[in-house]
Amino acid sequence: MGHLAAAAAYVIFGINVVVCRDIATEGGIAPIVLFAMRSLVAGALFWLVSLFAPREKVPPRDLLRLAGAGMLGLFLPQLTFLHAIAHTTPVDLSVMSTTTPIFTMFVAAIFLKEPITWKKALGVALSFGGILWLILQSTFGGSGASETEFVGILYCFANYIVFALYLGTCRPLISRYSVVTSMKWMFLVSFLVSVPFAMPHLPHTDFAAVSAKVWGEIGFMIFFSTFIAYYLVPYGQQRIRPTLVSMYGYLQPIIAIAVAIWSGMDRLTPTKVVAALAVFVGVWVVNQSRSASEPRAVHGEQHAEAADEHHQ
Repeated sequence: MGHLAAAAAYVIFGINVVVCRDIATEGGIAPIVLFAMRSLVAGALFWLVSLFAPREKVPPRDLLRLAGAGMLGLFLPQLTFLHAIAHTTPVDLSVMSTTTPIFTMFVAAIFLKEPITWKKALGVALSFGGILWLILQSTFGGSGASETEFVGILYCFANYIVFALYLGTCRPLISRYSVVTSMKWMFLVSFLVSVPFAMPHLPHTDFAAVSAKVWGEIGFMIFFSTFIAYYLVPYGQQRIRPTLVSMYGYLQPIIAIAVAIWSGMDRLTPTKVVAALAVFVGVWVVNQSRSASEPRAVHGEQHAEAADEHHQ
């Protein structure tokens, strides 16, 4: 059941990449409005579930910290993701998404003083080489890409850097509370912060013109990609080792690329294949170094791992 839960969560995340691309290009809804809708409904569901879960008291000091975690772990990453997917392709975004552990490694080296081994350095060089190749070919290689796609890539990097800061700095806080408690406060803060930014867009948003297909995709994004997936990941972590759960993360780009190509939304070119291979090999080398040099996660860290998997 643990393997099925982890696999199902990352299949959902992979499909979500293509779903969000379709929403961004056809929905006519600004990214900040989409995020406000997502945080409102998903947050309300977590608050509803919390009524039936064991109650946890959160002191004011930790409420402020959870507010900061909501900014780093939900508001900024999800907003930059929605901007990124509107300006780049699902294949490019999926390839680059696998570099999140590398950014996290750098943050951990700075804040947690974790050593950077030669294997980690080699893996970083390979992955960034693949990303650089993808950027250069997309922007200057005559593939038809425009400046807009380059902006999308910049949004991708902003997404990964912000989320890496969240992983590297908020883990001790998140591990103190259950997933439901952490998520309900983080989503509440994220929604309240998004309201002033979303309000100016509401008069210009024609919700009546949004097709039934896009409304269905928005429903998938909110219910499955946010609410259900946030339960499946910790469920899997309680039953299989965290290292095994993390390996299922590689299903996400594979599913996203397969669905994007099958739906005709993107195509797999030789350039993207070379870039993807370089990135995957680089991340694999980094993970090999991590597994050899770092102890297994203790049970108390598992709740923090659950919050880590927000990224989509």
